[in-house]
Amino acid sequence: MNSNLFSAMGLSIDPGVLFLVMFILWVITIVILIVLLSKYNGIKQNYDFFMKGSDGESLEGQIKTLFNDIAVLKLSSEKNRNDIRKIIENLKDTYQRIGIVKYDAFKEMGGKLSFCVALLNDNRTGFILNSVHSSDGCYVYTKEIINGECAISLGEEEKKALMLALQDDSIIFE
Repeated sequence: MNSNLFSAMGLSIDPGVLFLVMFILWVITIVILIVLLSKYNGIKQNYDFFMKGSDGESLEGQIKTLFNDIAVLKLSSEKNRNDIRKIIENLKDTYQRIGIVKYDAFKEMGGKLSFCVALLNDNRTGFILNSVHSSDGCYVYTKEIINGECAISLGEEEKKALMLALQDDSIIFE
């Protein structure tokens, strides 16, 4: 079937094919319209839920309150960060390197009742505490440690406790 109008324009298109193409485009347009309407309804429901019980002015007040809360949280976070820096700085002076050696001061005693404890801070400064247990009593001696060294000569157990404290681990028993 030929159309006089198409023939006059020099086109040899069947009007049935043209109507079929137009119908397919119309169906596609309707489908797109339905999809867009469903998306619009979803957005409208979200908007209505967001604006429920609020007008523009009260919503603006709520947003200002949230911004103020964020500012307070930022200040609090900065204060906490500074406090943590101070704590870390103070920890350098605490005794955090510890070495402990238990030993028998006198062979007849037994039980390893004597001990040496080396306590050092992060600068490897501190002291060695030596407790010697004998049948007469218990005697305690201290020796100062500066930069990992002692000005007084150290006994074998004291040297061992100092070496344990100088290792990277914080507390070492032997």
